[in-house]
Amino acid sequence: MTDSALDMSGITLRFFSPGDTLAPYISTLYRLDIERGDRPRLEDFLHPEWANIRLVRGEAVTGAIGDAKPRKRSRIFISGPTSISSYFSPGNASIWGIGLLPLGWHMFVGADADNYADRAVDAETDPVFGNLLAVLQSISLDKPEDDEAEAAAILKALNAIVAKQPEPDPRIAKAHSALVDDRLVSVTALAERLAMTERSLERFSRRVFGFPPKLLLRRQRFLRSLAQFMIDPSLRWINTLDLQYHDQAHFSRDFLRFMGMRPGDYAAKPHPIMMAAAKARMAAAGAPMQVLHKPVETNDSD
Repeated sequence: MTDSALDMSGITLRFFSPGDTLAPYISTLYRLDIERGDRPRLEDFLHPEWANIRLVRGEAVTGAIGDAKPRKRSRIFISGPTSISSYFSPGNASIWGIGLLPLGWHMFVGADADNYADRAVDAETDPVFGNLLAVLQSISLDKPEDDEAEAAAILKALNAIVAKQPEPDPRIAKAHSALVDDRLVSVTALAERLAMTERSLERFSRRVFGFPPKLLLRRQRFLRSLAQFMIDPSLRWINTLDLQYHDQAHFSRDFLRFMGMRPGDYAAKPHPIMMAAAKARMAAAGAPMQVLHKPVETNDSD
């Protein structure tokens, strides 16, 4: 289904630059406004991604990761890194989203990523998010809406956290850079680039990225292909395939693994949020998906 066939009325999506200091930690800051009155709620399926923070003003989001039963999300919820599609159904609401890159998870959360992989949690009840929550709760979800002022307040608060934290482990950015390199095709090559044993890389990858390196490389390959479709839904699947795929059957197996459905079933569904997000993100940040963002060095990196 092409973008022009979607009912995009009542949907406004705006991206804000995180600025140079936050760029190593945050892919984008965005605000999604939905005003559809009594029309049916929007539904979409989010592709696997890095962690996200969402602050909701208005009707609660209904969501589920993988084959979990959909349920209402809390007003401030955090999704860890995912390896499977997420069902996402927002009501009439304003939703702030903060995309956390792996270095951002390390900076703002600090917990082992695999403990939150393929999970969404209430940020107001999980003690791990205590420091971050103090920042998020300072952004009132009930005050008059002013997206410029709210964006500035969120970014200012996050910058304040960065200023107080020690420099992050440089291996995180180095490993992240390797993951987004489409020339890298194996765990062995990844371990060699990072000067790690494969066993050490396995532990490091789960702790920092949430998943084993083999799955992460497979996820990147798949999402490079899906991104082509999101940018141009008129393409046939065969024309979207990453060079690392042997054939379309190989891609279809990955599609079922990561999206929980077959390519044809996915293409037949409307994607009002993801189509809008891919194009807006591409224009604002140069990449149609969060996991395709190339990491930026921290200011003090050599």
